[in-house]
Amino acid sequence: MSSSAALCQQSMLCKGPPTQVVIAYTICIMSAYAMYHMVADREFSAVLTMSVMFQCLAFILLAVQSLSGSAAGISAQALKLEALSLAFRMSSTVWLDGYLPMDKTGDWMYQAVDFTSLVIVLWLLHRVLVVQKTTYQMEQDTLPIAPIVLGSFVLGMLLHADMDDRPLFDTFWMASLFMGVAAVMPQLWMITRASGCAAALTSHYIATMAVSKLLSGLFMWQAREDITSEPLVKGINHGPWVILGAHALHLFLLGDFAYYYAKALGKQGLQGAMELNTSVVV
Repeated sequence: MSSSAALCQQSMLCKGPPTQVVIAYTICIMSAYAMYHMVADREFSAVLTMSVMFQCLAFILLAVQSLSGSAAGISAQALKLEALSLAFRMSSTVWLDGYLPMDKTGDWMYQAVDFTSLVIVLWLLHRVLVVQKTTYQMEQDTLPIAPIVLGSFVLGMLLHADMDDRPLFDTFWMASLFMGVAAVMPQLWMITRASGCAAALTSHYIATMAVSKLLSGLFMWQAREDITSEPLVKGINHGPWVILGAHALHLFLLGDFAYYYAKALGKQGLQGAMELNTSVVV
């Protein structure tokens, strides 16, 4: 057996109980369904709230993994980017309406779910860096995030839309989008450096984040004609295309992951550890 295969076998022994995974998925899907019918009154914009609900589910799955007794496979660098992304997005959405769903969920539910996600991420960071420091794979979690944060702010300043009509907070929102997209990179980097093996719950976390981006991208596509920006080039409204491009980039980064994730699901079900082709460099 190869060393990477052996590592995957070991990670399978540390996986979370399948019942907890099924329960988490079921509660999220049922909550999204209830929200769509009972709060959003079946408005299409509710898909944006569904997006943050699936994002919250992704962090819950990581929390289940941490509570199983080990922080192995969880990237603290990715969690730091997620925390910054959530914080800067909330700096806009808790008091401005520019990037919110147009249904009733935009009044409170969207923000409440984001706040819950931020609390879980901060708790996870404490678990990984303090409580479970001995199991955290620091030597593999080496992708620097400072350039990502700086680049996100520079691009946010240059390319932001003007839905909030406040340049600072429009910049914060756009930077949060770029940081959220890039947050998958430290996690994938860590997986490839750890013999290309990802525990089941880590794989579900990445996949659920992809679902979240698909849903928010669907909303942004539908709303693209309503998104405005101060043109950098006369006659070109770049805002919606920058936002849609960021969503497309996230899915592009997960291209290889999607194949191996589907392969693991097909062979081993929800508890299957995923083994990436380590010849693929992230």
